[in-house]
Amino acid sequence: ADGFYQYQATECVYSTSDYSDMVFLLSMSFNKDVYALYNSTVGKFVGLTEYGVKQAEYWNKDQARLQQQKAAVDTFCRPNAQNADSAVRDKA
Repeated sequence: ADGFYQYQATECVYSTSDYSDMVFLLSMSFNKDVYALYNSTVGKFVGLTEYGVKQAEYWNKDQARLQQQKAAVDTFCRPNAQNADSAVRDKA
């Protein structure tokens, strides 16, 4: 099949019950190759390919975008982790 395949994957990683070590990860892929990553601990995008390096440089100049990504720990990760954890505890 002809065409292109582009996607973003998000992940929230933590190991403590108070979520104090929560990290938000974002990976950007094109045709199954990851070209850029964001890690809330690092606080910036990192390019893995020639295209990804150019994109990361562009995105890292946008302070609003960086703040939004860093805030994802509190706006996306923690609420979803709390919901998932409570659902599991309620069933146990």
